Amino acid sequence: MSTDRTDRADSTASTDSAAAQEYIDEMARKRGYVLDYHKVMAKQDFEVLQATNNLVQAAYLAPRTLDRRTKELLFILSLTVLRAGKGHIQSHIRVALDLGVTPEEILEAIEIALPEAGVVTFQAGFDAWREVVQATGIEPTVTVHEGGTGTG
Repeated sequence: MSTDRTDRADSTASTDSAAAQEYIDEMARKRGYVLDYHKVMAKQDFEVLQATNNLVQAAYLAPRTLDRRTKELLFILSLTVLRAGKGHIQSHIRVALDLGVTPEEILEAIEIALPEAGVVTFQAGFDAWREVVQATGIEPTVTVHEGGTGTG
């Protein structure tokens, strides 16, 4: 490769890198979070990140009929039902809390998963919620086997 081409490629990469950094920062400001895949895609395939983020912008972030608080509750429920990673669910729980949604409202949204998706699916969302809001339980006063965090 000629030096001229190398210089142009380095210049383009530098410009792309700056644009990608600016884009990730703006995503963080608008969403209140960014996921690991957003960060990697910004560097590895910025064009596809932009395309997917445009869909999220239209369906989730843009002001429409539903307010952002309601959308966060729906996101938390849908991510629970889809058994998304705990960190992904927790990012939306944190944003909901930042928007003034109460821990009780978030738990109620997660509980909607119970009749249709079952206890095991509910448990994933519940565990994410419990960790974020630092919910505690009541310990039995009788001798029992340790049950851990499983359901049953």
